Amino acid sequence: MFILNLPPSGLSLTPGKVLCIGRNYAEHVREMGDVTGLPTEPVVFLKPSTALVASEGEVVIPPQSEDVHHEVEIVAVIGRGGKNIPEEQALDHVGAYALGLDMTARDVQRRAKDAGKPWAVAKGFDTFAPLGPLTPAAEITDPQALDLRLTVNGEMRQDGRTADMIFPVAWLVSYLSRIFTLEPGDLIYTGTPEGVGPVTPGDVLEATSGGGLAPLCVTVRG
Repeated sequence: MFILNLPPSGLSLTPGKVLCIGRNYAEHVREMGDVTGLPTEPVVFLKPSTALVASEGEVVIPPQSEDVHHEVEIVAVIGRGGKNIPEEQALDHVGAYALGLDMTARDVQRRAKDAGKPWAVAKGFDTFAPLGPLTPAAEITDPQALDLRLTVNGEMRQDGRTADMIFPVAWLVSYLSRIFTLEPGDLIYTGTPEGVGPVTPGDVLEATSGGGLAPLCVTVRG
């Protein structure tokens, strides 16, 4: 079972909902060839808690896919729950931040989209939500002033800034709380910048940030 140790208190939490946001960076929307334009409200999907894997762990490519992609993200960890949270109070409900990866079986997702079916399976395989060490929210002055980068075998693949989010973290927390009651241990994967791409067995993925977040490193296994 994956356990969250919420700093600085050391409070141990079992992850609850893994809430994920798609299409939250304009350049990523464009690189995916979306002709519908930028979203006017967040694209929300969920992953099971069994998708979580800690830093230094492994991402396992499932037999159902031959095209798994990386997507680096900033993750907000809910420390204090709530419902219908005002945006101006939303960051008070975030207990920590971390780097995360939203792994996607792109071929599985493509087939589901083409058939007009949900694509939860493409996002929800075991190990498809790597999560880095948690940094107390009090140490992050502004979650919209962070860099996030991903290298694959030392080669830069993604290099983005949270300032480019279409929907900022506080807005997302408030928005999601109007749909779901947020609880301590819930995770919000806030979307990825451009530069997503495939991974293969043996690849080493390292996510870093210039804003004080601890690195996340995982190895890909077939």
